[in-house]
Amino acid sequence: MDANLDLLRMRKILIVEDEPALRDTIEAIFRDSGFMSVATASCVEEACRIYAGSPSDIAVLDVNLPDGDGFSLMSRLKRIKDVPVIFLTARDDPDDIVTGFELGGDDYIVKPFLPKELVARTIALLRRCYREDGMIVQLEHAKVDFSRAEVIRGDERLPLTGKEHDILLMLYNNAGRVISLDRLCEAVWGDNRYGYENSLMAHIRHIREKIEKDPSRPVSLITVKGLGYKLKI
Repeated sequence: MDANLDLLRMRKILIVEDEPALRDTIEAIFRDSGFMSVATASCVEEACRIYAGSPSDIAVLDVNLPDGDGFSLMSRLKRIKDVPVIFLTARDDPDDIVTGFELGGDDYIVKPFLPKELVARTIALLRRCYREDGMIVQLEHAKVDFSRAEVIRGDERLPLTGKEHDILLMLYNNAGRVISLDRLCEAVWGDNRYGYENSLMAHIRHIREKIEKDPSRPVSLITVKGLGYKLKI
């Protein structure tokens, strides 16, 4: 069993596809394959807004989009933060394929496609691009090593419990966005999430004791009153 596969599945995917049914299908393919954070967009401008707010680790782009094309979108995304790109498109002309690679694309898949092939090629690309990255995230006063379920603060290594790890991972996968208590409870406790609000708040308190310099004045794990929590990175 590949011990790094779960780490690769933590990576954030951005899917840009203008056809709603196909967009939902692609998202379901990745989620059913264990990917935990999948964002979708239907056009260039929506993709740029999503990516600017929370950059993804890999992008799967259609070439034909209603307000532009996947080639120019890739360039805009890479100006914000360099990202590996797979083109998933019906355009099978050899010149288009060559253009996709010449402009900086990493893979090119022609529709119709096999779901298992899409997932396999996505994982292969993630493995190439992030082989040296141990899934360590820098916060204001600490680092979170998701691969070891630890918080690194100075010379200290503070272990995370399973629930603390899952809560932080959910917040990281949606960094900068407010996540409601219900959504966090669902991510951690699944369908049996009801009644766990007090337990969630206790876990949040323990996480802050590990990642914050002053847990009573958090700067990384923020409470948004009446809405939920967000993680600043």
